Amino acid sequence: MNIIRKELTENHWNKIKSSFPDRSGKRGRPAKSNRLMVNAILWILRTGAPWRDLPSYYGSWKSVYTRFSRWSKLGLWDKIFSQISRNHDHEYNMIDSTRLLHNYTSLLFE
Repeated sequence: MNIIRKELTENHWNKIKSSFPDRSGKRGRPAKSNRLMVNAILWILRTGAPWRDLPSYYGSWKSVYTRFSRWSKLGLWDKIFSQISRNHDHEYNMIDSTRLLHNYTSLLFE
């Protein structure tokens, strides 16, 4: 997979990949990779675009949204943010609470 500007590097992905559920042993068609799904979700968060405007190379916007929603219900994002925060260098600390999600997302791109 070619790394597109602002997508997860190998180093970034290696920090969080163990947090995602394993799909081995599941029936049905093979799922898209968790890394691709995270990059698609980060694209939505960065751009603020509606889900339907997700570029087609990430796959179906419905699939990406479903995975985002499922992971949100599992508390996966809180787990990842906590994991990243433990290793945080405080470069992106801000007082404005409206920027919190942006700050956590930007931690992935240190």
